[in-house]
Amino acid sequence: MEIASAFQITPSDDEERPGAFAVFPYDRDLVRRFREAFTRARWRADEQMWFVPGTTAVRRLDTWMAQELETLDRHADAKGRDAFTFEPLESPYLTIADDLKVRTPYSRTVVEVLREIPWAHWDPQERIWRVPFRSYEELKSRWPEIEEAARRNEPAERKRRREEQKARASEESLHIQAERRRRRHPVPGDDLPPLGVPLATRLWGVVVFEDIDSEAIIDEPSLLDLHPFVRDEPSRYVWARWRMPTLQEIYRTRPVSGDEEPEARSSRGWWWASREELQERARKLREVERAQRSRQFARKASLEV
Repeated sequence: MEIASAFQITPSDDEERPGAFAVFPYDRDLVRRFREAFTRARWRADEQMWFVPGTTAVRRLDTWMAQELETLDRHADAKGRDAFTFEPLESPYLTIADDLKVRTPYSRTVVEVLREIPWAHWDPQERIWRVPFRSYEELKSRWPEIEEAARRNEPAERKRRREEQKARASEESLHIQAERRRRRHPVPGDDLPPLGVPLATRLWGVVVFEDIDSEAIIDEPSLLDLHPFVRDEPSRYVWARWRMPTLQEIYRTRPVSGDEEPEARSSRGWWWASREELQERARKLREVERAQRSRQFARKASLEV
């Protein structure tokens, strides 16, 4: 691709706001010089063009682009092509033509990297990135990052990661369910929670602690993923047995004023519940009550039939 053909000027057909649209390959320094020369220019995201207002916009843009082309190294593309011949890039994501064509699965990383390469630009017709040979050295230096991100976003690779995440989530869910049935939660032996009062926890939400088992040893490695605050000093913690609060207990509980100290959430494992946490527990309890009433009504109706 000839560099000159990458510079395009289109007069505006809006009679009420005369001006011209300008298109040129993305380059940070080039954009900076353009903004300095045309302070009133605005980027039109829909058209992917710069708009320069004014009746003399076409003439001024022609002059500026001619000056920019004169300052470019006329042999830059030839040098880049020679560099490619001497040390070529071989990749299924790269096609060689008049310029370098980069086609990859969508990746935000790839887009961000290519935007930083001088003169690289997106071709919406072919849906590829085009990089002139003058930018080959920069493309080569960033290629490992581009290729890694492209492979990471191949459909088969993304499907494999989704399946692994589902498997991990399923395993973690089963582990949480097993722990929920045990109704236990680690608390610091030197900072025990009060019993019979609705308190907040990270994993179980607002619960009521009923009993402390100070003799039980917390030595199960799998628990560290569920309760990461225990990891640094597991010998400090003991098991506390909990149950769900009733709606009346929630309504009688006075929420903590202000935010609880961060240390309680990060290492203590329990804290005084806020208004939002109490409201959330009350909402879930009301849902459970409605579901129970619906089931009872359905059973009663079936018996009457």
